[in-house]
Amino acid sequence: MKPSRELLDQCIQIAKDAGDAILTIYNREEGFETDTKADSSPVTEADLAAHHVLHPALEAIDTSIPVLSEESKLPDFATRSSWQRYWIIDPLDGTKEFIKRNGEFTVNIALIENGVPVLGVVYVPVHDVMYYGAEGIGAFKHSDGAEAAISCRKLDERGSEPLGIVASRSHGSEAVEECVAKLGAAFGETDRKSMGSSLKLCLVAEGAADIYPRLALTSEWDTAAAQAVVEAAGGIVVDTDLNLLRYNTKDDILNPFFYVLGDKDYDWKAVL
Repeated sequence: MKPSRELLDQCIQIAKDAGDAILTIYNREEGFETDTKADSSPVTEADLAAHHVLHPALEAIDTSIPVLSEESKLPDFATRSSWQRYWIIDPLDGTKEFIKRNGEFTVNIALIENGVPVLGVVYVPVHDVMYYGAEGIGAFKHSDGAEAAISCRKLDERGSEPLGIVASRSHGSEAVEECVAKLGAAFGETDRKSMGSSLKLCLVAEGAADIYPRLALTSEWDTAAAQAVVEAAGGIVVDTDLNLLRYNTKDDILNPFFYVLGDKDYDWKAVL
């Protein structure tokens, strides 16, 4: 069952409502409460406020579709493995960026069908920018009050522009530096951008970057929404063996290391 534009629009509004809840806390003069989870990652009251908007709103669309949130208890795999269709959400992706107050955090909503992210919404509350897309519908960016279709860039469309590489602002690694060196050797001049949260995938989706190598740990709720946008925009997200990244296939919720590739027809294996 393919997602509809009506369903996508519902998710856009729900993400906007969650973003408004985040901004109420973000803009508060007295600051906000921060805690640390069992895995040592930070969580703020804004993460929880967004969760309390998203979870019931998505549940209300269709009570038969489970909602998996970063801010709720993870069901065991025996339960999750029976889910053919479910929502996966990160109420506030980029909590470290939220705490730094640099605006590079997002609200992420994805619909997964048989392991495939078929609908995704990524909202940037501070800038009121929304990326969204769905299988069979396409990918879009809404900013400055207008919607525009977006698509990944083919490498032969770059002209004289350097290869666009996007990397994490908070998670650098020696492996990424080695990857960037390989890309430089293969393509010559490169243009590297650093950014927080799932916005990195969205840069590839809108053709502002050609590749995002993520050679550090992430969880499935970090990537699902933006992957749906990338794939709706014509790109792919693959593991380091260049197999498509898929969801809800194992006991833990961690992703393998991966690459986000704008030009899915290029022979990346020869370079990477």
